[in-house]
Amino acid sequence: MDLFEYQGKQFFAQYGIPTSPGGVATTVDEAVSVADKVGYPAVIKAQVQVGGRGKAGGIKIANNSDEAKTHAGNILGMDIKGHLVKRVWVEHASDIEKEYYASFTLDRAAKLHLAMVSAKGGVDIEEVAATDPDAIVKHHVNPLDGITVSEAREIATRAGIDQPAIEGVAEILVKLYDAFVKGDADLVEINPLILTPDHRVHALDAKVTLDDSASFRHPEWEEFRATQEYDGREKLARELGLNYIGLDGTVGIIANGAGLAMSTLDVVNQVGGNAANFLDLGGGADANTMTSALEVINTDHNVKSVLVNIFGGITRCDLIAKGIIEALSRVELNAPLVIRLDGTNAEEARKIIEPYVSDRLIIRPTMLDAARTAVSLANEGDVK
Repeated sequence: MDLFEYQGKQFFAQYGIPTSPGGVATTVDEAVSVADKVGYPAVIKAQVQVGGRGKAGGIKIANNSDEAKTHAGNILGMDIKGHLVKRVWVEHASDIEKEYYASFTLDRAAKLHLAMVSAKGGVDIEEVAATDPDAIVKHHVNPLDGITVSEAREIATRAGIDQPAIEGVAEILVKLYDAFVKGDADLVEINPLILTPDHRVHALDAKVTLDDSASFRHPEWEEFRATQEYDGREKLARELGLNYIGLDGTVGIIANGAGLAMSTLDVVNQVGGNAANFLDLGGGADANTMTSALEVINTDHNVKSVLVNIFGGITRCDLIAKGIIEALSRVELNAPLVIRLDGTNAEEARKIIEPYVSDRLIIRPTMLDAARTAVSLANEGDVK
């Protein structure tokens, strides 16, 4: 669950991470009231779960009440990359001497927590990683040991943090790690983490992704969940109990298992296509589950082909094949379907599907062949 900036700052505050004083507003009058309270100059920031707010005009500085009213009026209701601005965060503008970057996440390959710190904050960290990768210090943290102030100080020094900010950054790194672990987060990120002219260090922004699997430990998350915004596809998928994430491509993806689904996205990309979604059926793929998956895929008008990638382990492929055929009798697809079945009873499964094969329902023997076919259909409209 991704939090809005203001929620991320509320989350940080629970762990003693300093932020600028401010408040959230859903109307122009509320925004002006908060700006008057925190003092001018005040920053009015669109609350959307997408980057590039500043470039889109979603962040403005107001020097008085009239400017606050104008900026809030312009930002509320603004469309930023398909996200409608329904609320703004208003805070007192900070004097900034330097901008840094700090985050914690999980390095699944290393099976360790990962700290990333850079003296180049305030810009897209992806851009820094691409143009100057050495500017980002990566440091693994064993969850059994945690991180000490001295260790955090060493990380900050390696990252090239200015001397007046070393102690402040180190203290915040320890608190940020505490928020990451105790708060059950997948990601905690501060960009920028700023140094003020009087040598105070605090978070000017907050990006937090919470681990949904830990929600049973956090009844207070319901307040966050109430503000979550989903597009039509994701809303339907949640109602149907599917593990679905909408993307921007043209190849619809259905797979059984998160790892296989991720691999399918990668293979589609490798052969020149772009996935329209991530959709994991989980362990079961009966007719009802497959029908639900196809219904969700069908709502995405950008989908030009659908790739069903199934590996039968405990679940038998012949039962999955029967589920696919039954689902197709219930749902009229808007795009051709490419199927790859492998694993337990795969041969029997292919025989079940063969009588239904057409230019709208295609079987391929391997994941690579299936991906190439799906991408070809999406890009060119012909089967290769």
